[in-house]
Amino acid sequence: MVSRIRVGGAPDGQYGLLEDGTADTVIQQVAEIQSAISMGAESFLTTEYKYLAVFMSGFSVIIFLFLGSVDNFDKQGIANAGFSTLAFILGALTSTGSGYLGMKIATYANARTTLEARKGIPAAFVVAFRAGSVMGFLLSANGLLVLFLTILAYKKYYGDDWAGLYESITGYGLGGSSVALFGRVGGGIYTKAADVGADLVGKVERNIPEDDPRNPAVIADNVGDNVGDIAGMGSDLFGSFAESTCAALVISALSQPGKDHDFSAMCFPLLVSGAGILVCLITTIIATDVQQVKEKAEIEPALKKQLVISTVLMTPVIFLVAYYALPPTFNITVVGQGEKVVQNWHAFACVASGLWAGLLIGFVTEYFTSNAYVPVQDVADSCRTGAATNIIFGLALGYKSVIIPVFAIAAAIYVSFQFAGMYGIALAALGMLSTLATGLAIDAYGPISDNAGGIAEMAGMGEEIRERTDALDAAGNTTAAIGKGFAIGSAALVSLALFGAYVSRAKVQVVNVTEPQAFVGLLVGAMLPYWFSAMTMKSVGKAALAMVEEVRRQFNTMPGLMEGTTKPDYKKCVEISTAASLREMIPPGALVMLSPVIAGTLFGTTTLAGMLAGGLVSGVQIAISASNTGGAWDNAKKYIEAGNSAHAKSLGPKGSDPHKAAVIGDTVGDPLKDTSGPSLNILIKLMAVESLVFAPFFATHGGIIWGGK
Repeated sequence: MVSRIRVGGAPDGQYGLLEDGTADTVIQQVAEIQSAISMGAESFLTTEYKYLAVFMSGFSVIIFLFLGSVDNFDKQGIANAGFSTLAFILGALTSTGSGYLGMKIATYANARTTLEARKGIPAAFVVAFRAGSVMGFLLSANGLLVLFLTILAYKKYYGDDWAGLYESITGYGLGGSSVALFGRVGGGIYTKAADVGADLVGKVERNIPEDDPRNPAVIADNVGDNVGDIAGMGSDLFGSFAESTCAALVISALSQPGKDHDFSAMCFPLLVSGAGILVCLITTIIATDVQQVKEKAEIEPALKKQLVISTVLMTPVIFLVAYYALPPTFNITVVGQGEKVVQNWHAFACVASGLWAGLLIGFVTEYFTSNAYVPVQDVADSCRTGAATNIIFGLALGYKSVIIPVFAIAAAIYVSFQFAGMYGIALAALGMLSTLATGLAIDAYGPISDNAGGIAEMAGMGEEIRERTDALDAAGNTTAAIGKGFAIGSAALVSLALFGAYVSRAKVQVVNVTEPQAFVGLLVGAMLPYWFSAMTMKSVGKAALAMVEEVRRQFNTMPGLMEGTTKPDYKKCVEISTAASLREMIPPGALVMLSPVIAGTLFGTTTLAGMLAGGLVSGVQIAISASNTGGAWDNAKKYIEAGNSAHAKSLGPKGSDPHKAAVIGDTVGDPLKDTSGPSLNILIKLMAVESLVFAPFFATHGGIIWGGK
């Protein structure tokens, strides 16, 4: 469907064109802009992946040496280390491929969405949503397929040794999250440096519209949407899927299903994910073919319905999978408590608790970030008195938005642990991610629609076209915030499940916070998200500073730029964002990758366990707050710009003092919602899965400085 829409040739006049200019001229401009965005995104990712190739090679050697040393490099030790290293490489490659293919799909669909907007809202919505769906199904299916084939291949060597097999598989999750970290941080710095530069100089200083072709940073801004919000987000959610699956597999392998060699029970986590893909397929067909969007007001409800329908349909499917795949009763090993008897319906309840907690988090996120509700409207109203009150109201909104999601996560943890211990928590994380294909579809829809609007503006298309793409983009902003809420909530459950797998594998019997080792780890772990956020925020600020100076230079020194008679130097701005993001992504990445290794090696497994707990508790709440604060500021600005109510009109129009205050709030929020916030969920997951992979080494050789284990 998407591929049949032509870019670069005349559409035979059947659309009732609304552009300023002839059809051929506009379509040619659209094709050129799409090509520039695609080439910029591909160039950045290619360079970033070269850096990642060096990292993967070096870290693969570290994994092999550390794990091989556990058994003094005997035959079995070398085999375990080799298989773990291979799983790490496979996970990294799959994550890389997920991000790259997502970027290609998005850059393929953005111009086609713009062209379809000439027909009307329904046609443009279908293209953008189907493109997002392609990405969602591709990523979910690839992740599941590669993991299943790896399990089958490893089983040739391990036979019925499920514990050894699944402990080797944990490297798959580590590889996926390692790439996701650099993708999220690097892509986030890229997109926000360009966005901040374009907004501060273009909107505030020069008073020109968003995505105006006279703005030198506009191409870099649109490239950033694809490398940050598409490629980075795809790698991030793939990492969550891989880690939650690995955690469930490791815990079950150490319990009765693994000891009894029950293949269907051991594959239960994979079956849940596979069933989710089928449910999401049905859900997608409902959106594009059964209940089609016909006007602007139906866009956002249609996207929200996707979450509700997929959750409702998935619930009975989970019950059937649990009933047929799991034995009626089985035992799960709970650290410090011995064996726990679990029934198959208990497993269903665990998965369902995560599934419905995810839906609740999504709707709470929407309430606090959509300009259809009071919280964002209050933030917009605070712009009457300037940027300072806008910042105060936005921060307060973000802090308040943490309350219900934390209670939802806590409830899911309580229910799932009561039923099945840490295995239940891993299943709850899988439940939240079971409708991953739908979540990715509505998440990717946002950047595609945003790019479509930018292309329409740059190509000089008519005001009616831009209004249609703006309507698509406005809904995409809210659904992107919902997607971030899902990612953070699932990260909390995944991290706790990985924590449970880590203490099992490292043979940590209890984590007692009254002991100095555990409490010191707890304090340091709670500090790490702040350190990480400081690094990423400052990185965006430094890159944005260079971008602002370049955009100002071009406006001040290039005659005819403001008049539109001179074309800006887009390439220079793309180069600034690329160089800054690649340079600045290394220190935050090193902080996350080295912290567990240093803590476990020097201070032992108990200190590391405390650090993981502290990072989880602190990181989740900062991530939710940062993402929702940034999302609220963004939509408060759009609320004023749209002017769809008497209240909104009283704050506008564009260029008014309240609007300028809203733009400043949006600019401050950009790195919060698109760099630091989304990256924090990778921090807590990555530290946990890295600790799980290296657990045998820490248990054998850790605690060099402080008290052995």
